[in-house]
Amino acid sequence: MAEPGVSLAVLIPNFNDWESLRLLLPELDRAIAGLEAGLERDRKVMVLVVDDASTERIPEDWPGRSFSALDSLEVLHLRSNQGHQRAIALGLYHLHEFTDAEAVVVMDGDGEDRPEDLPELLRAFSSSGAEGDAGQVVFAARTKRMESLAFRLCYQAYRLVHHALTGVAVRVGNFSVVPRAALARLMAVPDLWNHYAASIYRARLPRKLVPLPRGRRLAGESKMNFVSLLIHGLSAMSVFSDQVSARVLTAAVGFAALAMGLIGVTAGVRWFTDLAIPGWATFTVGLLLLLVVQLVSFATLFAFLIASRRSSLNFLLTRDAPYFILGKTTVCGTAGKNSAAARSPDTRTADK
Repeated sequence: MAEPGVSLAVLIPNFNDWESLRLLLPELDRAIAGLEAGLERDRKVMVLVVDDASTERIPEDWPGRSFSALDSLEVLHLRSNQGHQRAIALGLYHLHEFTDAEAVVVMDGDGEDRPEDLPELLRAFSSSGAEGDAGQVVFAARTKRMESLAFRLCYQAYRLVHHALTGVAVRVGNFSVVPRAALARLMAVPDLWNHYAASIYRARLPRKLVPLPRGRRLAGESKMNFVSLLIHGLSAMSVFSDQVSARVLTAAVGFAALAMGLIGVTAGVRWFTDLAIPGWATFTVGLLLLLVVQLVSFATLFAFLIASRRSSLNFLLTRDAPYFILGKTTVCGTAGKNSAAARSPDTRTADK
């Protein structure tokens, strides 16, 4: 049964980052309490932390305080580590199925998505509804990053590659507000299992961007290493795999045409003129011809393999998500009062 009266749900994926969350939640509480034209206080504001099979248990005194604006704090436990993008997908499924939340805020729990920016996102969300587009997803578009120079250079390189292969510019992360109408549509988007933001772009859901800077991590070190970041980037591009395959095939054909033109010029010089052709030139032309044939063959095969996936049975959250959810712990109940719930997962999730 759906939890009634929830106006806003805040979804935060987490893996072994309880200390950052301990620092983030009071800031989030203050941000929501200070909304100028805010939510009606007879409506509920809940926080759902998706525990991505953390190896560190929830600390006994966590979060260590009560809240004034957050009516409830719950932790959804996953059976195995799925990565933060799939944790977001499973959290969205849970909120869709077991609450009647009118809007969902998706944000990271390390502080890089700043709680003080939430009122601005919510104001943009409210104005988009007033303009007649209640299904519009509002994203924070990053204007400034706080990472090292090496990371920023690698990120810019990734943005160029992503845009070249998909035609979509990378400007957003997880920080966003999703209305109920868009959430219902996302439940039928298989790409949500790979990448949250990319799936919204791929599904062509209405969206709005609000320029906001990225904050600094509140505590500890990032759990994302180079391999994790690479997988994250590849997951985003895989959502557009059909467009990637078409662009790769087009580029391969263009390169083949250029190479064949060069081979034709070389053959014409050899057969129709008295100019001498070095011995290495013949070898180079033969090698180039072989590479062209292999490149076009690979690109064609890749395009057909991707096209064949469009008719295959994909992951569906409404059908497959329950297998990944272990249970739920209620940490704080109504009006932020600390709950007596145990800090171990309650494997009896709510019935739909």
